[in-house]
Amino acid sequence: MSLFVLADLHLSTSLDKPMDVFGARWRNYMQKLADGWRAVVSENDTVIIPGDISWGISLEEAGSDLIFLDSLPGKKIIGRGNHDYWWSSAKKIEEFFAKNGITTISLLHNNAHIVENTVICGSRGWWNDEKNAPKDADYEKLVLREAGRLEYSIKAGYELWQKNGYEGEPEFLAFMHFPPIFKDYDCPEIRAVLEKYSIKRCFFGHIHAQYDMSQSFEHNGVTYSIISADFLNFIPYKIRL
Repeated sequence: MSLFVLADLHLSTSLDKPMDVFGARWRNYMQKLADGWRAVVSENDTVIIPGDISWGISLEEAGSDLIFLDSLPGKKIIGRGNHDYWWSSAKKIEEFFAKNGITTISLLHNNAHIVENTVICGSRGWWNDEKNAPKDADYEKLVLREAGRLEYSIKAGYELWQKNGYEGEPEFLAFMHFPPIFKDYDCPEIRAVLEKYSIKRCFFGHIHAQYDMSQSFEHNGVTYSIISADFLNFIPYKIRL
């Protein structure tokens, strides 16, 4: 079993949402994604997808995208991104999965997962972007809420680890949609949670059309890695065997 990650799929199987307006790399991206995914991911693997999964604005609109994702090899653990307007309550999403025969997708939302002795945790995070943020958004409130969700997820990971009878200290991998730190942007509230629990690796998406940078960088003992689909040329990134 291998563990992969890929954010920002921006699936649009039933909507006319051309993505090549964001650059040539997005041309024919759905086929690139399907081909790249099947080339590296097997049925026994797991892929973490931290947000911006579908352009649908309701579960019904996102349905064909989620069915498409379910059809790809491997198990998928998905988190919420800023464009996932279809995201409803966990109960409604899981009921939708059951109704539509979606069996390979699980949610990362106020919870944690264990994959091959590794704890998977995370939250959406937040990004101080006045252009794309909701009107009159309370940045401080939203950041504190997401920091709280991240801490809740980490604690849930410890509980899950103990419940399953594992011994020793677990290794945590954090998955965010928004970067906790990137170039001139810094979210100390989110970073403080990662550093408090000694999380060593954090993967984030959201950033597009910036291909002349290193994939990973280190800050205060945490290694941050960008895993947006266009940055990775729509091929899931293998974290480990």
